[in-house]
Amino acid sequence: MNQRNTRAADILAKDRKGRENSASREALDPQRLPGHVAIIMDGNGRWARRRGLPRIAGHAAARTAVRDVVAACAELGLDELTLYTFSMENWRRPRSEVSGLMHLLDQTLSEQVADMDRDNIRLNAIGRVDLLPKYARRRVDRCIERLSSNDGLRLNLALSYGGRAEIIDAVRAIVSAVERGEVSEDDVDEELLRSHFYAPDLPDPDLLIRTSGEFRISNFLLWQIAYAEIYVTDVLWPDFRRKHLYEAIADYQNRERRFGGLTRRGRKGR
Repeated sequence: MNQRNTRAADILAKDRKGRENSASREALDPQRLPGHVAIIMDGNGRWARRRGLPRIAGHAAARTAVRDVVAACAELGLDELTLYTFSMENWRRPRSEVSGLMHLLDQTLSEQVADMDRDNIRLNAIGRVDLLPKYARRRVDRCIERLSSNDGLRLNLALSYGGRAEIIDAVRAIVSAVERGEVSEDDVDEELLRSHFYAPDLPDPDLLIRTSGEFRISNFLLWQIAYAEIYVTDVLWPDFRRKHLYEAIADYQNRERRFGGLTRRGRKGR
């Protein structure tokens, strides 16, 4: 096949892929989109191992999935996307892998902040972010500040995050407030606890997606996912693309949501 034919074949393939993605998107009901999608991005290590590559190669490949899914959520007009980027447990991984992940975080934000700004995306970070290396924390803070005037999709990066740690930190803050006489024990309720979470204004996820076929919550948004619809796919995260996101949302829209006895079709959460 000569270069002209090869180029024509590539164009046709891209056009076909574009039509498939468009068709999947068009099949979604825009009135019943989830307001908040949360994703446990799992499978980077297995993706690399199957290819005889080091684990960090899987993490690097995962950046393509992040870019595509973030862009797709922005295009759909979703309110919130929360990505389980680095857990508290991840600190126990080999030092070289942790260092590699922090540098990938720094590099990815540096490379993508202009695109996020163009797409009207805001950025937020939840977790014990003070544990991040100074250079990574600075990068996160700078990107949050640069995108702060946008009003589209809010991308929440769960960094140095653990669901149990979030609840413990909130309880500690409330205990301190009680000791200072700012609140009484009778004031302690769900609303007060939520007000001390890392992002008090973050609505509960409507849809929780986990990749790689694992059926675990992995200490992610333990309080907030009480009534989230859970969708598990066998696709490893580095291979996850917007078409898989559309499949998850389509499945969500076909469910009857239940909230302690109340039932309604999957709909936009906000």
